[in-house]
Amino acid sequence: MSIVIKVPAVGESITEVTIGQWFKKDGEFVEMDEVICELESDKATFELTAESSGVLYTKADEGDTLEIGAVICEIDTEGKEQEASQATAVVAAEEQTSTASSPAPSKSTGEVKEMHVPAVGESITEVTLASWIKSDGDYVELDEIIAEVDSDKATFELPAEASGILRQVAGEGDTLEIGGLICKIEVTDGAPEASNGATGNAASTATEDKKQLAMKHMPQAMPHQLQVKYCQKKVLTQQL
Repeated sequence: MSIVIKVPAVGESITEVTIGQWFKKDGEFVEMDEVICELESDKATFELTAESSGVLYTKADEGDTLEIGAVICEIDTEGKEQEASQATAVVAAEEQTSTASSPAPSKSTGEVKEMHVPAVGESITEVTLASWIKSDGDYVELDEIIAEVDSDKATFELPAEASGILRQVAGEGDTLEIGGLICKIEVTDGAPEASNGATGNAASTATEDKKQLAMKHMPQAMPHQLQVKYCQKKVLTQQL
């Protein structure tokens, strides 16, 4: 049996939300009440929890905007951890082929930009690294949002201070003092150049295998659980 999880009503004036982050991957086994993703509106951030234990099948991606009531994922309550491991292996194979054909960064300039936690208020002495928007090793553009940090008063978005390769220093959940080193950026000369790797067939096969695995799960509407944490969103400007 599959449980369909839909975007809940979170306020009278809120008609849509954006998927901020998936904490569990498509095909992974999840436990009941485990937080599986984070939803964002213009007023708050919401954590969505699993209604039941089973295998997760996502129906929307990070960054997608969904209307209230739209299907966001399904949980196969009869799915086992072994089946989830097989599905995860298919996804991993797809990610591996995608990585092989991803753009290669241009030549490094040799400069490394260190990014530190900036002062965000007189009474705030430390922040928590809530989530990385960009992964370690990703190419980032100047001013692109790369992470979110939380204080006891607000959530702040941290933009890149240079274009180049991101090298994370702190991990999600780490508490950092103001001025603490959060990451480094290996500055590159221009944007990445596309690779000519011939991996299209392998990626297509992996995608098809994942689709076939998910097609056998039929949806059934069920309620869901939601945790809400109200926050104020700000963008951090590093003091150079």
